[in-house]
Amino acid sequence: MNKMLACLLMLAMTMTAYSQSGSRSPYSQYGLGDLSTQSVGFNKGMNGVGLGMRKGNEVNPLNPASYSAIDSLTMIFDGGLSGQITNYEEQGKKVNAKSGGFDYFTTLFRVYKHLGVSVGVMPYSNIGYDYKETSYETLGSDKIKETTMYNGSGGLNQLYVGIGWQIVKPLSVGVNLSYLWGDSHQEIEGGTNALSNTLFREYEWSVSSYKVDLGVQLTLPLAKRDFLTVGATFSPGHHLNCDPICRMIMTNASITKSDTTSFKVENGLSIPTSFGVGIGYSHASKFRAGADFHLQKWGSVSYPRFDGNTYALKDGLLKDRFQVNAGAEFMPNPNSRKLLGHIRFRAGVGYSTPYYYINGKEGPKELSASIGFGIPIANAYNNRSILNISGQYVRRSADNLVTENTFRLCIGLTFNERWFAKWKIE
Repeated sequence: MNKMLACLLMLAMTMTAYSQSGSRSPYSQYGLGDLSTQSVGFNKGMNGVGLGMRKGNEVNPLNPASYSAIDSLTMIFDGGLSGQITNYEEQGKKVNAKSGGFDYFTTLFRVYKHLGVSVGVMPYSNIGYDYKETSYETLGSDKIKETTMYNGSGGLNQLYVGIGWQIVKPLSVGVNLSYLWGDSHQEIEGGTNALSNTLFREYEWSVSSYKVDLGVQLTLPLAKRDFLTVGATFSPGHHLNCDPICRMIMTNASITKSDTTSFKVENGLSIPTSFGVGIGYSHASKFRAGADFHLQKWGSVSYPRFDGNTYALKDGLLKDRFQVNAGAEFMPNPNSRKLLGHIRFRAGVGYSTPYYYINGKEGPKELSASIGFGIPIANAYNNRSILNISGQYVRRSADNLVTENTFRLCIGLTFNERWFAKWKIE
C-alpha cells in the first residue's frame, strides 16, 4: 500500500511540474494546434506503431486492451523527454528553431488476474509560434510598409486512467478515461508606417473536459512462438464545453486611446470521432513488427472563425485526417549473456494528412521515419528496466507553403520492478 501511495504521489508531482514539449511551427495556429500521439518510449522508435502491440513488460496507451498482458509481479513506470530542431524554409529563406521538454509519464500494474490498470499524463496538442509578415505598397511618392505579427502559445494535455481486461484467452478489451485540459492565447497585430493606428486581434480559449478511448485486441497463435495480434480503437467525438473568445482592439498611439470589441462562441470547440486499426506480429522475444491506420473525422467538426464582422462557427475549415505507420523491433540474441544480444533495435516509417485548410487549400502532408534502441539496464537488483532512445525525422510540406524539416530526439526510461513478489525465507 505504501508503494501504491508513492506511485500516486509521483504522478501528482509530475502533473504539477508538467509542461508540454512545445512547438515553434506556424501550422500550430490552426485548429487545436499540432496533434500529439499517445506513443511512449518503446513505440516511438517504431514511429508510433502500437495498436497491435502487446507485451507484459511495457505500457502501451495507444490501445488500452494491451494493459491486460501485465503479469502479477510487475509495477512499471515509464517517463520520457524530447527535444527537436526544426528548419523552416519558404521562398529560399531558412530559419532554425529549437524546442523540447517533458514528454510523457505513465504507470502500469495488475489489480487482478488478467486485469491491468494504467495511469499517465501526456500532451494532446501543442501551440507555439511567433513570426511576422511584411509587405510594401506604393501610394503616390510614398512607400508604405505594412507589418503583421503572429504569435500564440498553449495546447491541450490529458491525464488518463485506463483499464484492460482479458475476457478470454485470445480476446482483450480496454478503455482510457482522460481528463482533457489546457488553454490557448493567440494574437495578430497589424499596422503600417503611415498610420498611428494599430489593430490587435486576440483569440483565447480554455478547456476542461474529457476524452474516452475504447480498445480491443485479438491474439491468434500461428506457431509455438509466433503470434498475430489484431487491434482496434474507437474514440467518440464531442463538444469540449468551451466558449472561445475573439477580441478586436484598435489603438491610436497619438491620442493614447483604444477601442475593444469582444465576441464569444458558446460551446465552440470539439474533438472528432476517431478510429484506429492495427496488426502486430511477434516471434518469441526476438522480433516483432506492426502497422497501424488511424482516421480522425475532423471534417465533421465546425470551428470558430472571424470573418471581419462576426465570430461564429463555420463548416469546411477542417478536414478528415488519416495516418499510416509501420515499424519493427529486432533483438539479436535474447539468450546471450552479452549486452549486445539484448539490445532492441527499432525502426519505422509513417505518412499522415493534415486536418485543416489554409486559405481554402489543404495544409501540409507529413512524412516521417524513425530509428531507436532499447538498452537493458542491469544491476544487482534489477535486470528488467529499459533505456529507450529514438531519433525521428519529420518533413511537412505543401505547395506554396512553409516546408518544415524536423529532427527529434526522445529519451525515455521504462522502470520495471517486481514490487509484488513474495520473498520466501528458509
